Amino acid sequence: MTDTLRNNTFPSQVVLDEEKNSLAYGLKVARAIEEEWFANGTNSRFASNSSLFHKRRLYARGEQSVEKYKKELAVNGDLSYLNLDWTPIPIIPKFVDIVVNGMGNRGYEINAFSQDSIGTAKRTEYIKGLQMDMVSKDMLKDVKENFNIDMFENNEDTLPENDEELDLHVELDFKLSVELAQISGINLLLNGSDIDLLKPRFTRDITEIGIGAAKACFSKSKGATVEYVDPANLVWSYTEDPHFKDIYYVGEVKQIPINELVSEFPELSMEELDEIIKTGDNSKVTGNITNHDPNKVTVLYFNYKTFSQEVYKLKKTATGAEKVLEKEDSFNPPKDKDANFSKLSRGIEVKYEGVSILGTNKILKWELSKNMLRTKSDFNLVQMDYCITAPSMYNGSIESLVSRIIGFADMIQLTHLKIQQVLAKVVPDGIFLDVDSLADIDLGNGTNYNASEALNMFFQTGSVIGRSQGSEPGMGKPGLPIQELRSGSGANKVQSLINTYNYYLSMIRDVTGLNEARDGSTPDSNALVGLQKLAAANSNVATRHILTGSSFITLGLAKLLSLRISDVLEYSETAEALADQIGRFNTATLEEIKELYLYDMGISLELLPDAEEKQMLENNIQIALSQKLIELDDAIDIREVRSIRWANRLLKVKKIKKQKRDQAIQQQNIQAQSQANIQAQQAAANLEVQKKQAESASESQVIQLKAQLDSQKMRQEVESKKELMELEFQYGMKLRGIEVEAKKQRDASKEDRKDERTKIQASQQSELIDQRKTGKPPKSFESAGNDILGGGFNLGAFDPK
Repeated sequence: MTDTLRNNTFPSQVVLDEEKNSLAYGLKVARAIEEEWFANGTNSRFASNSSLFHKRRLYARGEQSVEKYKKELAVNGDLSYLNLDWTPIPIIPKFVDIVVNGMGNRGYEINAFSQDSIGTAKRTEYIKGLQMDMVSKDMLKDVKENFNIDMFENNEDTLPENDEELDLHVELDFKLSVELAQISGINLLLNGSDIDLLKPRFTRDITEIGIGAAKACFSKSKGATVEYVDPANLVWSYTEDPHFKDIYYVGEVKQIPINELVSEFPELSMEELDEIIKTGDNSKVTGNITNHDPNKVTVLYFNYKTFSQEVYKLKKTATGAEKVLEKEDSFNPPKDKDANFSKLSRGIEVKYEGVSILGTNKILKWELSKNMLRTKSDFNLVQMDYCITAPSMYNGSIESLVSRIIGFADMIQLTHLKIQQVLAKVVPDGIFLDVDSLADIDLGNGTNYNASEALNMFFQTGSVIGRSQGSEPGMGKPGLPIQELRSGSGANKVQSLINTYNYYLSMIRDVTGLNEARDGSTPDSNALVGLQKLAAANSNVATRHILTGSSFITLGLAKLLSLRISDVLEYSETAEALADQIGRFNTATLEEIKELYLYDMGISLELLPDAEEKQMLENNIQIALSQKLIELDDAIDIREVRSIRWANRLLKVKKIKKQKRDQAIQQQNIQAQSQANIQAQQAAANLEVQKKQAESASESQVIQLKAQLDSQKMRQEVESKKELMELEFQYGMKLRGIEVEAKKQRDASKEDRKDERTKIQASQQSELIDQRKTGKPPKSFESAGNDILGGGFNLGAFDPK
């Protein structure tokens, strides 16, 4: 839309939405921004910022203009007598690289926390379940052991033992699936936009020019993306907030070719394009005369924040119910008391997006932003697409690390040029030759001794022949024939300039805090390693605001992407594409992602520990390991925790659990020792009993063996007696037979030998008489005592009756 209206002030915001939606209102906003930033050409606010930022960037690259140095050394503008190397010394680039590259090593971690009622309820329910299991753990274990019923809601093995372990578990191990989906989505979008390449750029901007910026964009073709924004092309409403939170407009100036303009706005006619090319003079807007390109146009893309009235008609029906109808903000119900409806309204922030051609009255786009970035916790507020920070801004003036040291860098450059100038004027050492002392000297070999011969002898041998007295009578004593002439003034000047150079270099270190320990350029050999690390840590503190600013932009982008994901998923035309894009890398959370818009996420960024912090943690771990306060597995778990604060808390918890385990093991060892002692005593008693039983059994066996031997002996005696008795019986039978035979013989010869028998009888009677007198029994041929067994048993019972 072409409009001849030019307004130097912003239009009133207290107008109807219908007027705000008009292109005329958008043109007024664009013209007001242009008047504030681009009026007066080279003296405009935009041109001043661009020139200032360009100057600082040149110093940061070591490519600053040398005209000011030439003016300092020129005499009435004449440099014909100076033959110097005007190339700037790259002092500032070194310090910038130290800061930017050092911060590039600091990793970060994006965290998402569901702070809405749904997420809070799920988290509370989970924590209550843990607490119930913790309180009733012993009872539930008894139920499981006795009835084989598992009533634990959570894993019994990983159940926290106290509140501190519960906090650690919830912080480190517990994440809602929707939170994991949100983190996956943010990381995917950041990585897809090459955040690792963008972050050093706005970190360098903060270091060099004092301000950094980035933008979160969304398009149907590219989806949600992140873009780098050059702060030199930014325009914004006045603010004193270093994070630009209270600005109501922000824009970006771009010079784009005509073909890209046609691709972005295909509705433009040929006449409109021709008018834009003719009237859109870039040099008039930016103040840069040398950068005019007729094939490019300068376009202003801007966001404008205002408010809108949401108006509703509250109508009472015939049944007494109330019905709410959405109306335009121009709706005004009559003040009639009999009316059965009234008006409800509330004011909310809204954001308009505009595109205008600078230097013309042409506005290409002005519309209410679609998918405005709003938080569920405060729906009335709207977020800008830009993340901007200027940590050292005060009263609208932006300072940077480079701006602090430009003056000292200029003095170092001038000192360097002065050193060149002094070195160019330094006169070499010379020789003074006293000719009178050499006159008429006879060398004795016929050789002429003149000044040339004296110099040759002096330079070759260091010796010289001279005369101590004058050649004519009355002449005084001459001086040495040859004397060296030394020019010491130049060396003194050079040393003084070197001291001056080092002084300004030291001043740069003082004003920036970047000491020698930060880059290790000149470490003190006498300083301990701990002191060196302390000095480096102090230097990091001096540049902490730059790291904070860079982290603020990264966090701001993560929040904008979080809101962008949440808002976009509510719209069917883009929701499926975005959900599929995220779910392709994390299919497990795809279903949760589709319901992500229901949640209100709190996004936080936590810097990963640097080398010093990691070393301190590692020292604590090594001390704990050396004193056996933790196990190796505990150390591995602690090292995996990225947050130093939570890692130290986990270290303390692991130490306490290790102490409890050691105490339990010690008690078990004591109990085992006691049981071992009891078992040893029982074993000794059992051994004694077994010994006695063995002795008793042995005695019983001895007795049994003795009885067996006695029985065997008796059987042998019986057998022997039987044999004796049988032998005795045989002998008795033989004797009886002999007696019978003898009786027969006697009877046969009784008659014949009657006399002889009478004699024999008489003799026998005589013997019987003698035996009676002597008391001896008659002689018996029976065995005596050999027919009686042990125990008084004899064979007499078997005699014939």
